[in-house]
Amino acid sequence: MSASIVLHDLAWAPPGRSPLFSDLNLAFGPERTGLVGRNGVGKTTLLRLIEGRLTPQGGTVTVKGRVALLRQTVQVDGSETIADLFDAKHALALLGRAEAGLADADDLGRADWTLEARITSALGRLSLDATPDTRVASLSGGQRTRAGLAALLFEEPDWLILDEPTNNLDREGREAVIDLLAEWRSGAILVSHDRELLEMMDAIVELTTLGATRYGGGWSAWRARKTLELEAARRDLADADKRLTDLARTAQRNAERKARSDSAGRASAARGDQPKILLGARKDRAEDTGGEQSRLAERRLDQAEGAARTARERIECSSR
Repeated sequence: MSASIVLHDLAWAPPGRSPLFSDLNLAFGPERTGLVGRNGVGKTTLLRLIEGRLTPQGGTVTVKGRVALLRQTVQVDGSETIADLFDAKHALALLGRAEAGLADADDLGRADWTLEARITSALGRLSLDATPDTRVASLSGGQRTRAGLAALLFEEPDWLILDEPTNNLDREGREAVIDLLAEWRSGAILVSHDRELLEMMDAIVELTTLGATRYGGGWSAWRARKTLELEAARRDLADADKRLTDLARTAQRNAERKARSDSAGRASAARGDQPKILLGARKDRAEDTGGEQSRLAERRLDQAEGAARTARERIECSSR
């Protein structure tokens, strides 16, 4: 089974506020993806929907594969140990009883004899000199991050979910996150403002008020593409504004022409130099033609205003 995350017609809104997502369709494959966008657009909310901590108000979230979330800040008390981070305290205690000859047959059947060696191996991958009994409170901030990463890798997940993983980390902790992502070859979704991390991504997904757009490559490739899109949107806005100006001038000329024609018609009718039936027919034709031209002008104006509005939205999103 290939790992994947698919969002179909996803909808969610904070209580009493406008929707963050409406009919959002997005798919993630087994690659490293950076999730970017302005503050408040819904990046962290999207991660929580993927993790299952929030329930969609519409649409579906389909996750294939095991998901693991990196704890950004390890909150500890004086008794918490590395074994607690690995959720292995009880399993290790069972092994202790077995080694002391105090385990019954059921305990021996449930014992994971490779557990301690696998925990030690995971800690070693992060260059952390610690044992399952090491108290987390005795570790530095960077060492705690390494321990958290080791526990995460120990789960052998198909997906890593990382929300601003390098915020408030010391150099050692930040390097641990960078090293992990550099060698990671499964699925990962990262929310971050850290350009070095985003540069390592295989793809960037940008969230805006207009929806979500996927770009191949890391941060530099995404910024280069955004620069081109911004230039194109500005050209489109200039063209739309010119079209609006031209339409306004045409409408003014048509209005002046009609006013002159109406004035001439009234003058001719006052002089009585044309039959009334002919004047009536001309008036009807003029009204029909004028109505058709007015409707055509309105359609063209609506199209030009729509094009200008779309271009402005694109500029607003691309400039952030």
